[in-house]
Amino acid sequence: MPSIFSYQSAEVDWCESNFVRSAVIAEYYNTDGAPLFSFFLLTPFNFLVLEAFSELRVNHGTSLKVPLLLAGVFSMYFHMTLSYVGQLLDELSILWTLAVAYSFWYPQAYFPRCIKTRKHFFWLTGITTVISTLMSFIKPTLNAYALNCIAFHLLYLTWRELKKCNDRRVHRMAAVMVVWWVLAITSWISDRWLCWLWQAINFPYFHSFWHVLIAMSLLYCCPLVIYFDVSYEMPSFRPKLEYWPSDSWPVVVPYVTLEEPHKQC
Repeated sequence: MPSIFSYQSAEVDWCESNFVRSAVIAEYYNTDGAPLFSFFLLTPFNFLVLEAFSELRVNHGTSLKVPLLLAGVFSMYFHMTLSYVGQLLDELSILWTLAVAYSFWYPQAYFPRCIKTRKHFFWLTGITTVISTLMSFIKPTLNAYALNCIAFHLLYLTWRELKKCNDRRVHRMAAVMVVWWVLAITSWISDRWLCWLWQAINFPYFHSFWHVLIAMSLLYCCPLVIYFDVSYEMPSFRPKLEYWPSDSWPVVVPYVTLEEPHKQC
């Protein structure tokens, strides 16, 4: 029986052919290509956005840095080895990142009726995360599908917030975020379900595209979540979305600034 740390002991194998470009890296492009781009270029931009927010809301931005860092490292480890441990670490790091984000940023207006305080919600999130972590060992092949389904709840929450907001910049950012997510999930599904087609034309790299596209979606998601969080938790301020280096650039880094006094969005 192979070790859970052994190469190719995972229950999941992506479309890219294994060990073609390296004797020690199972999926070269899924490990060294797109993940390196998204991890070393796009993630630092998210860190900068979160760091600026941490100065205003202590621990809210900083708390996400370690989970994001681990998610990037574990993803590279999994695609390099295709090991059972690597698969679980990759998936669980995403689950734990989402748990931290929900704990700090989930609007109190949407709490279940039995939850009255943020502390109680922390406990609810923690218990749910522990149960989900244990369940992930039952059928690991379903983990990725379950994690992707969480996106639909996030999109639903975004839609609820947009209904209450008339700021065109917010709607624009949400639309861009959704476009990047649609492209990302399309790439993920294509790699999973149409692998025979991409291998037939010798282009089995859509999962590597997923890494870049989901990182781009996250780049727009973080400021959007921060914007809504400020609206709820810091009512004396008026959040405003800005773009670096300029609004006119086709690809920008969005961030949130605060103005006083607060005016209804």
